[in-house]
Amino acid sequence: MSLRFTDEDFESAWGELDEPHLDGGWELFTETMGVKIYRLFDKETGLYEYKIFGVLASCPAELCADVYMDLTYRKHWDGYVKELHEMESDGQKAIYWQVKYPFPLSNRDYVYMRERRDLEVGDRKIWVILARSSTETACEEKGGVLRVKDYKQSVAMESDGASGTKVFMNYFDNPGGMIPTWLVNWAAKSGVPGFLTDMQKACNNYKSYCQKK
Repeated sequence: MSLRFTDEDFESAWGELDEPHLDGGWELFTETMGVKIYRLFDKETGLYEYKIFGVLASCPAELCADVYMDLTYRKHWDGYVKELHEMESDGQKAIYWQVKYPFPLSNRDYVYMRERRDLEVGDRKIWVILARSSTETACEEKGGVLRVKDYKQSVAMESDGASGTKVFMNYFDNPGGMIPTWLVNWAAKSGVPGFLTDMQKACNNYKSYCQKK
C-alpha cells in the first residue's frame, strides 16, 4: 500500500506558518476578523486556490487538531454538513462528506483521504492535517448531488505563544457546475472567517461534548 502523503507534503504545509510563499501570482483577496486570505488564479480551471492565515485566540493547537479531526462532532457545529462519515474501500479508509449548497444549487459531495501528523520541529510542536480527493475510492454517486473530484486541503497549526493557535490553510476545490461568482466570493470572504469563528466556539465546547458522550 503506497503512502498517501509524503514527508515533503507535510513539510510544505507547516513551512508557511512562519512566512507565506506568495510568489507566482498570489494576491491578497481580503482581510477580515484577523484572517488574511490570499488567492491564486488557476488558468486551467478558471477557479482560485486559496491560502488562509489566522489565529484562533483561545484554543490550544492540539485541541484544534482534535476538533478538526472529529467527524461526529463536526456534524454538531458545522451547519453546512449534510452527511459526513468514514468509509472503507479495498482496505483503504476514506471520508464521505456532503455539503449543503443554497437553493437552487445542487449539494456537493467529496470522497477524500486524510492524514494527521503531530510533529516536533526543533523546539516547536506543529500539528498538520492533509486531505485530498480520492477518485480511486469506490463510492457510488448520489442523484441530485455533484461529486467534487478535484479537492485538496492542508492545515498547519501551532501555538501562537499565548493561549491560542496560529493557523495556516491551503485550499482548492473544483465544485463543478455553474457556481455564481457572488457565491464563490461570499464563500471565500465570509465563509472561511465564519468557519474559523465556528471552530473556535467548537473548541471551547469540546470538553463538555466529550463528557456527554
